[in-house]
Amino acid sequence: MRSSGLGGKTAVVTGASSGIGRGIAVALAEAGARVVLVGRSRERLEETNATAGGGCHTVCVDITAPDAASAIIEDAVLAFGGLNVLVHAAGVFLPKSFEEDTLEDFDIQWRTNVRAPFAITQAALPYLRPAGAVIFVSSIAGLVGFPNSAAYCATKGAVELLSKALTLELARVGVRFNCIAPGNIRTPMNEHLLANPDYERAMLAATPSGRIGEVDDVAGAAVYLASDAARYVSGASLTVDGGWTAG
Repeated sequence: MRSSGLGGKTAVVTGASSGIGRGIAVALAEAGARVVLVGRSRERLEETNATAGGGCHTVCVDITAPDAASAIIEDAVLAFGGLNVLVHAAGVFLPKSFEEDTLEDFDIQWRTNVRAPFAITQAALPYLRPAGAVIFVSSIAGLVGFPNSAAYCATKGAVELLSKALTLELARVGVRFNCIAPGNIRTPMNEHLLANPDYERAMLAATPSGRIGEVDDVAGAAVYLASDAARYVSGASLTVDGGWTAG
């Protein structure tokens, strides 16, 4: 579809230094977008930039820092003259039993997974009107419960409802808000878990498609939601989970 192209659009992607964020950033660049890569490691951001063809702008920052939100958006607008797409792909996952979990663990995940996207979206809103798109990378853990992940589930559930609330409030000004809820995707975040054969077998048994997802499976969904092909899609949560949540 011609409307799925992103030529002339500027996209900011947090968490662009690895995993799903890197995959989304590269896919958006391949679709024609001018991409601003946000992450904490300059070296890894440059690796993403090289993979994307070298035309991206990098912003090396901790998104939970007090002035990070305004700094990211101002840098992006200065680099490319505007902003059309915002992708929140940065995330922290600290699995622990509820009895062993600490408030510090909860706060770390909350600051990165919820508070930072909230603040960055506020800073970006003036530039996203009248036809911008915001994509939150949620998780199936924001849709169904998982043991040993209470804090993480809480943050991803919050993101899901944040997207819906913003849709009800701001869809009429032309800004779209959607979530992508990945299932088990091979990324640096969960590679230590999938390295356990018993864990991987359990995940495969729970996934109707019978495989662990790849980053590219999520990146294509992001290109769609960022594009005009999804111009009537807002407040949605697109599961990319091989059918996990269908049962």
